[in-house]
Amino acid sequence: MTVSVVRAAGGVVYRPRRDGVREVAVIHRPRYDDWTLPKGKLDPGETLEEAAIREVREETGFRTEIERRIGEAAYRDRHGRPKRVTYYAMRPVKGRFRKNDEVDELRWLTIDEAERLLSYGHDRNLVRQVAERPPL
Repeated sequence: MTVSVVRAAGGVVYRPRRDGVREVAVIHRPRYDDWTLPKGKLDPGETLEEAAIREVREETGFRTEIERRIGEAAYRDRHGRPKRVTYYAMRPVKGRFRKNDEVDELRWLTIDEAERLLSYGHDRNLVRQVAERPPL
């Protein structure tokens, strides 16, 4: 029996402050009581890029532009299935955060602050990717 990989996509949404320091959006999901990056499963027929843009908008309220692919995280989901999430560096172009069914808080944090708050090592590695090689 072959177990199919659950495919998902998400983003490291970033913005520069006036002083030039880059901040990233980190979300809190009350269902899991974790701090993570916005992401979600692909809908049928959806590309990775389309899913990343949709999921980030659903979870953060921001319309975004993808700058570049920054990596993947592979792990087992809460049902034990293999899951692979593709992440993109993304810039917000419009919108604002509103609490929703999945996310009750969003924080804009510096890279160092995000690394301290994030619940998962793979998320910390992805945030570092944006810090080490800034988007264009």
